[in-house]
Amino acid sequence: MMKKITDERLLIKNLKNIRIAFVIQSVGIIGILLYDAITKGITSMTHQPLWIVFMITSIVLGYLQMSISIDYENPSKKVKPSTYFKGLSAILGISIVIAFLVYLSPESGLKESNIVGIVLFLSMLAPYSYIYYLRKKKYEDEEDE
Repeated sequence: MMKKITDERLLIKNLKNIRIAFVIQSVGIIGILLYDAITKGITSMTHQPLWIVFMITSIVLGYLQMSISIDYENPSKKVKPSTYFKGLSAILGISIVIAFLVYLSPESGLKESNIVGIVLFLSMLAPYSYIYYLRKKKYEDEEDE
């Protein structure tokens, strides 16, 4: 069984080593995917399980970075419930406008425009809700202190 690292200097060195290994792994995955895209085409690349691993890794990394960036945000920002609904209505409005533009294109119909609108809405709703939750939690923690 390995002992937990308690020395801060060694902990930082270990995190740097993990970061270097992650970068090398990501570059390798991107290289394999680019080679596949060049030789067999983009559709072949996106059907590989490696593409799914790369996308999941990118999404998880993005969410982890959001939680760090909230800590560096301006502490004077106050989170109110009304701001969530304003952002939610903006996301809904953007999704409806883009779905309508898809509907106007000659290649697509109502079904495709609805799918695009719903997927776009959900894709923007998830990160927006997560950031709102993190800001609200940080604000409540600061009020408690």
